[in-house]
Amino acid sequence: MLVGSNKPYSSLPLVSSMFSLPLCFPSVVDSPSTPHGYGEGLYFSDGRRKVDYVLVFHQRRHNSLRSPASTSVFMELGYAGGNESMEPGDHEMRLIRQEFEANLQEAGLEIERDKEIKAHGPSFTRLHAPWPVLCREAEFLKIRVPTKTVVSEHPQESGFGSSMSTVWRKLNQPFQPKVPRQDQGRTKFLSHSFSREKLHLYNITSKETFFDNTTRGRIVYEILRRTVCVRTCQTIGISTLIAKGVYDAAFPLHDVSALSAAVLNLQGILHEEWARYSAFYKYQPIDLVRKYFGEKIGLYFAWLGVYTQLLIPASIVGIIVFGYGVATVDTNIPSLEMCDESLNFTMCPLCDGACDFWHLSTACGTARASHLFDNPATVFFAIFMSLWAVLFLEHWKRRQISLSFNWGLTGTEDDEVRAHTHTHKESLEHTSVSYNINTTWWFDKLTWKDRLPGYFINISSILFMFGLTFSAVFSVIIYRITISALMAMSPDPAIKSNVRVTVSATAVIINLVVILILDEIYGNVAVWLTELEIPKTDTNFEERLILKAFLLKFMNAYAPIFYVAFFKGRFAGRPGNYTYVFNNYRMEECAPGGCLIELCIQLSIIMLGKQLIQNNIFEIGIPKLKKLARAIKNKGSTEKEKEEGKPPQQWNLDYALAAFEGLTPEYMEMIIQFGFVSLFVASFPLAPLFALLNNVIEIRLDAKKFVTELRRPVAIRAKDIGIWYNILSGMGKFSVIINAFVISFTSDFIPRLVYQYMYSPNGTMHGFIDHTLSYFNVSNFKPGTAPHSSAHKDISFCRYKDYREPPWSTDAYQFSKQYWCVLAARLAFVILFQNLVMFLSLVVAWVIPDVPKNIVEQLKREKKLLVDVFLQEEKEKFQLIQSLFSKDNPLQAGRIASHQLSEELYCRSIHSCCSLFLHTPSLCIDGWMHMPMWHTVIRHSYCRFWSIL
Repeated sequence: MLVGSNKPYSSLPLVSSMFSLPLCFPSVVDSPSTPHGYGEGLYFSDGRRKVDYVLVFHQRRHNSLRSPASTSVFMELGYAGGNESMEPGDHEMRLIRQEFEANLQEAGLEIERDKEIKAHGPSFTRLHAPWPVLCREAEFLKIRVPTKTVVSEHPQESGFGSSMSTVWRKLNQPFQPKVPRQDQGRTKFLSHSFSREKLHLYNITSKETFFDNTTRGRIVYEILRRTVCVRTCQTIGISTLIAKGVYDAAFPLHDVSALSAAVLNLQGILHEEWARYSAFYKYQPIDLVRKYFGEKIGLYFAWLGVYTQLLIPASIVGIIVFGYGVATVDTNIPSLEMCDESLNFTMCPLCDGACDFWHLSTACGTARASHLFDNPATVFFAIFMSLWAVLFLEHWKRRQISLSFNWGLTGTEDDEVRAHTHTHKESLEHTSVSYNINTTWWFDKLTWKDRLPGYFINISSILFMFGLTFSAVFSVIIYRITISALMAMSPDPAIKSNVRVTVSATAVIINLVVILILDEIYGNVAVWLTELEIPKTDTNFEERLILKAFLLKFMNAYAPIFYVAFFKGRFAGRPGNYTYVFNNYRMEECAPGGCLIELCIQLSIIMLGKQLIQNNIFEIGIPKLKKLARAIKNKGSTEKEKEEGKPPQQWNLDYALAAFEGLTPEYMEMIIQFGFVSLFVASFPLAPLFALLNNVIEIRLDAKKFVTELRRPVAIRAKDIGIWYNILSGMGKFSVIINAFVISFTSDFIPRLVYQYMYSPNGTMHGFIDHTLSYFNVSNFKPGTAPHSSAHKDISFCRYKDYREPPWSTDAYQFSKQYWCVLAARLAFVILFQNLVMFLSLVVAWVIPDVPKNIVEQLKREKKLLVDVFLQEEKEKFQLIQSLFSKDNPLQAGRIASHQLSEELYCRSIHSCCSLFLHTPSLCIDGWMHMPMWHTVIRHSYCRFWSIL
């Protein structure tokens, strides 16, 4: 019963009868100053009941949440004249907490509070779920638990296969983590969704340990999520109360502090064998990660492990491609021609007025460096990486299905589908939607007209963010143009000679800083925009948030790279007719060796900078700064406890950790990295190598963060990585198009092929540089654009890189026939490359089945075994009832009753079995047909069952 109310909890809105079964538990336990019993810090003061969840609040003043009619409600509850010394905001929140916790007790949870509420600092409310509540919620959540039946997981191998498996296990042994049950044999327990009616089928050795701490925390969170506050604040769930400031935090406890455990428990094992940089060469204990953190986090680390492992062959091939460029740079004819001073290619000035004519041989270093990444092996590597992306996705699908089977998730639903509530205080204050107990039904009444303002703000904001990104890129372009012009006017020859290197390096660094700043802004904007859409469920909210954040961060990270790859130098014009910005500054051109080397520099610096600064320094530094701030904030209460000689409790230690904010940032940084590895890999073959080195550190960094730096997250059931797989698949297909255009239009691969097979007099690359340079008559310079003073005398013609008619032609400075031939070849290569790679990708996807063959066989075997278990159970019930009738009734009555009961029992048993496998009803019937002595009963029950269906 609620305090001051005559209505039982079961009559409150949104609470169905299944959640309000009459349970009698002690109301509240006040904790003494020091708990007793074993498991100190993880149990109630009696030392027996586990602390499954912790609620934290502070005694401090908040803005009033009181509605106009709330005063009368508080008077009715009898709390209006409670504590005169308490601030009104604190008093109001205390009432909300009291009602919420009373409703938790009505739902069956047991509560223990601190004996003394601190005037300053956090106060803790500890929750415990007794066995009846655990059983009720486990049945509702369809939690799969092991039965007593043991199923053979793998058939025993023999012969050559057994020998090879033994050899592989010995070779692989040093890379295996030292965790318990890693080599648990070839058997496992058959699992089934929990049911209170079938407790005798489960392997229950102890009610205290049957549900592990992860499952207990998940069950309590489900109760917290749906519990209502009706009379004080009209809200649902703990997340809304945290957003309103009623509670500061809510979290399950870590098993024990990983750094101080005398005996290594699950968290300690993860810390020793997983969350250490010294374990970088070992496999991850994914099963233990899943057991401790839940399936969703386990799938993230499994995906990250698969991605990192498959980066190894990509890195090896990339090193080979780069090595090929290094080995052939001294024999590359175009580079040798550019470095040959005897050819004396006099180039047109790089700027108007202040710049002089220059010799192409001065760009020798750029030409040689460009060959390292722009060589025939690059095309092979681009094709290889496109197929690698397909192979990675197919391999992950198989791995994901294997994990889903091993973790007992086949045939289950994900946990994410639930009514979404605001979790940000700013959203609660600014949105027009009030999230109360009527909001769930109000969601369904929203029409497109109600949602139209939110969609309009979303589209407008995203377009504005795109404009902001393009403005940032354009600003850097203006910086490059102006600084290049200013440095070219300098009288210092050293400054003039280093113009291109200085401008490119500083511009890329500016780009990197802008990207890092906008990334943080876009992440917060994406959350705000998603809240405006009023999504119905958490899954819907998460998917929309991911799409917005990915779209904004993708444009932010790749806009400068797209500019260099496809736009830089395309609109610069030609000598005598350049394109100008602000009527004074010429549009920038590519380096003499082409834009590919600049694309490589841009990609490498942005990729390495993001990984080093954002992914590592931010992940290490920011959590430590937040932890330091919380320690300073709670310094007074901590020192007081030390003076009183109280040891720190586990909930104090966990509250000092950072809150878990979801996996979206972790996935996002890896997805952006995947884009660096796949989209522009033709320009930077070493990208997979740097990604591999980063990920080896990233896995252990994330592991250490989850084990020691973050509060324990609530376990969430998930069968796959969700929308992230679709994003990866889309990026893999998009990478084929991008690499085709990079090879065709950014590199000189196609012009070389066209020259060698169409214009070369001897079929070699000799004369290629002269073929790509056009002539310009220096007398055709516009007034004021020719060099003011030149060290080169008697210059009549200068050269520039383009395919144009010479000045003595009737179509002077127009595109030449060679230009159109090269353009046609480039377009043809794009079409050929895309179709070839897409076809090979489809072949790879078709050859590799999504579900491993052994998983299919094990699924069939387990389903048959599960049917046999239930059939045996029904047979025993039937025999028991038949024996009772034979003792208590005459023979004829027993025969009649037996026939009637058998028909009913077997119809019910078939229904219960086949409802488990509704998609494969023949499997259930096949299992029955193995028992010929019941053919008559089977026939009647089978007909009755399928007539009902």
